[in-house]
Amino acid sequence: MNIFEFERLLLAEIDAQVADASDDQLFAGGYLRGHITLAVAQSELSGRNHIRDVKARVKTSLNQAILSGELNDDDQKLVLGYWTRLVDKVERQAAATE
Repeated sequence: MNIFEFERLLLAEIDAQVADASDDQLFAGGYLRGHITLAVAQSELSGRNHIRDVKARVKTSLNQAILSGELNDDDQKLVLGYWTRLVDKVERQAAATE
């Protein structure tokens, strides 16, 4: 799986949850979309085309947002937990199809 497929799967999973998502899940998914897209674009521009690079960039971007005060404590836990579950689910799905 390349970084573009990884991005597609992450965003598709966020979209698939919209109909049944809680307000918190909608917030976390919407918030993560921008971080995911930015991380993929930055990875591509720098020639870093491994999924681990995208995951590291998202994590760095989220940490910067937290340090700049964009997220309160509850939102931090919500977004970071959602990110972890999202990545785990997408990676399990990808592994099952290989």
